[in-house]
Amino acid sequence: MLVDSLPESPAAPPPSAPSGRNAARAAGLFAALGALLLVAVASIAIGAKQIPLDQVWDALFHSASGSDAVVVREVRLPRTLLGILVGAALGLAGAVMQALTRNPLAEPGILGVNAGAAAAVVSAISFLGIGTISGYMWFAFLGAAVVAVAVHFLGGSRSATPVRLALAGTAVTYALYGYVYSVQLMDSAALDRMRFWTVGSLASADMGTVGRIAPFVLLGVVLALALARPLNAMALGDDTALALGSRPTLTRVLAMAAVTLLCGAATAACGPIVFVGLIVPHLVRALTGPDLRWILPYAAVLAPVLLLGADVLGRVVTRPGELQVGIVTAVIGGPVFIHLVRRRRVVQQ
Repeated sequence: MLVDSLPESPAAPPPSAPSGRNAARAAGLFAALGALLLVAVASIAIGAKQIPLDQVWDALFHSASGSDAVVVREVRLPRTLLGILVGAALGLAGAVMQALTRNPLAEPGILGVNAGAAAAVVSAISFLGIGTISGYMWFAFLGAAVVAVAVHFLGGSRSATPVRLALAGTAVTYALYGYVYSVQLMDSAALDRMRFWTVGSLASADMGTVGRIAPFVLLGVVLALALARPLNAMALGDDTALALGSRPTLTRVLAMAAVTLLCGAATAACGPIVFVGLIVPHLVRALTGPDLRWILPYAAVLAPVLLLGADVLGRVVTRPGELQVGIVTAVIGGPVFIHLVRRRRVVQQ
């Protein structure tokens, strides 16, 4: 029959490689969310004081009373929530800064942004008598913004190389921390209030602090995620970005606004915590590739995993004392930073 002589219909084409990779990225993001949930549970359940898991459960869901329930609800739960917010802020800020400057060494701590916020907060506390986070948060935003712009120009603006920016940021950071420590030595009251804050700590977290920084962090997160496509276009160069319909100048301004919101809120709440914004984007880029539409969500999820994990580790290794989370992240991040600097393809950029 004529029908029998017709060629068979071609089989449906296999799924494209990008579709398969996007599915893998989505699955990985769900796995990262699962890891965040597990480390958040560990942060609530594990601390300097050993509390049985059944009592932790009762404190969270059954309104149990007693000293252990107070520790869980009023100390560990706010601390965990603050760690999630601050981790997401630092991870996103680092990823945005690396994309904006095309600098694999960019990070809020290395480029002096955290130091700028810290110097402004110390000034507000010591000279103006401001002692609440709602009062000195605005100083943190101002300090972060001023130093971010200053380091960018000191590093050579558009002609800046990764090493020049890192050197400029390091110089500004040391100068500002010298100022911070000088003010603290001259003002014993400020030293008492800030001795944990200046090394980066979640220990003083409470629900009031969480509530005050949450709107700024959430606004910064939304703004950073919305910039994924324009930043992808800018990675190809300003001329190409303009041809693709992006506006590089506006993107830079909005990206710096996002970094200022994220770093200012995180530093005001916990003090300067370094290396989280450096380590996580590099880890994420190895998993997702260079597409910022995936890098930014991954960074917002995995950075809190690192921060909360470091915080839990600091509570356990020196029990019954506590090692501040900023010290733990510095111990982890220092060797990673040295490795990145020594890599030939990074140094030669």
